[in-house]
Amino acid sequence: MSESVAEANDITARYYVTDDERVLEFEANGKTAAVAQNISGYAMLKVRPTVDGDELERYYGFDMALDHAAELLGVSPHDLPIPDDAEDMGM
Repeated sequence: MSESVAEANDITARYYVTDDERVLEFEANGKTAAVAQNISGYAMLKVRPTVDGDELERYYGFDMALDHAAELLGVSPHDLPIPDDAEDMGM
C-alpha cells in the first residue's frame, strides 16, 4: 500500500488505497477524521471520525465531505491539505 502525505496548517493528510477503499485520513490537534470511497471511485464519500469508525454521513461531493471532516477537526476546510492523489475523490 503506497501512501501520499500532505502537511499544512498543523494538519497532516494521508491518502492511501486498501483492498476495498480509497482513504483520505486527517489528523490535527489530536483529532482525526477520514473520508473514504469505494475502490472503483464511483460511490458516495463516507465521512468517519476515524478510519475504522462508524460512518457519520455520505456525500456526493468532495467539498461537502471535506467540510464535514474539517468540522470534526475543528479547522477551516480551506486549511485542509489534500495530497495530489486524492484530488479526484467524489463524483
